[in-house]
Amino acid sequence: MGGVVSGILIVASVIAVGYFAARYKVLAPDVQNALTRTAFYITNPALLFTVVGESDIRAALGVDAPLALLSAAVIGLLYCLLSFLFFRRPVAETAVGAMASSYANANNIGIPVSLYAVGTAQHVAPVLLVQLLIMAPFYLSVLGVAGGTKISWKRMLLQPFSNPMIIASGLGVVVALTGWEAPELVQKPIDMLAGAAVPMVLLAFGMSLAGKAPLQKGDGRVETVVATTLKVAGMPVVVWVLGRFVFGLEGQHLLASVIMAALPTAQNVFLFASPYGRGMTMARDVILCTTVLCIGALVMVAWLLG
Repeated sequence: MGGVVSGILIVASVIAVGYFAARYKVLAPDVQNALTRTAFYITNPALLFTVVGESDIRAALGVDAPLALLSAAVIGLLYCLLSFLFFRRPVAETAVGAMASSYANANNIGIPVSLYAVGTAQHVAPVLLVQLLIMAPFYLSVLGVAGGTKISWKRMLLQPFSNPMIIASGLGVVVALTGWEAPELVQKPIDMLAGAAVPMVLLAFGMSLAGKAPLQKGDGRVETVVATTLKVAGMPVVVWVLGRFVFGLEGQHLLASVIMAALPTAQNVFLFASPYGRGMTMARDVILCTTVLCIGALVMVAWLLG
């Protein structure tokens, strides 16, 4: 249980620094935009290149990756259905809500939680790879196309390849598959930039919380509650059902998979939404709510399946 709580507290501490820095005007309001753009175009691509490049791509194509992809698709489609039937939100906002419902914080919180809860972090990599190589390109493509004035197959196909994070992830796949090692003069600067990615995103997210309480009327409160519920409650149930009855998982493997599903929404959802200016408030609120509520969800999962 200690790993669950400590992982949340580490992330919350950095978010709090960003919040108080903005609240007491230590940092100017335009710093948030500078941080998000720097993370989007520089530090996050460096981190993704490093993470994917060091992953075992072939091993990730076993059970964990298909389970992560299928469960995320089920939850994302469920949110889209609810949006179509009840919320009537535009495509871009619906995409952000679907992503917030199914995109887990596998890196910042998943690694320490997995390590302390099940004794290994090997189940984190498949989730990260599915999110970085499939979910992120898909949702970024939808956001990019929805923000334009004309939709074409050519633009839809080329949109992912103009995103620096997707380019970096693709290069990481090449490195992982070929086993190529970058020279130290190349890798060391990349590692330095990658080290700044997580705190930069968390600081920007913390700054976005200053001056405005979450779940305000008119800010998509119902959509936020639905996305939060799907992430902290719906997704773990879906992963348990699929893992147990479709993929035949049990014991520690099933526990690890459900723990990955119960993780809060990743700050990357806010980062992805920021350049397009769509669904940012909902993304911020879902991240905050799931980060708070996931403590109880993770403890419950560990108690029921541990």
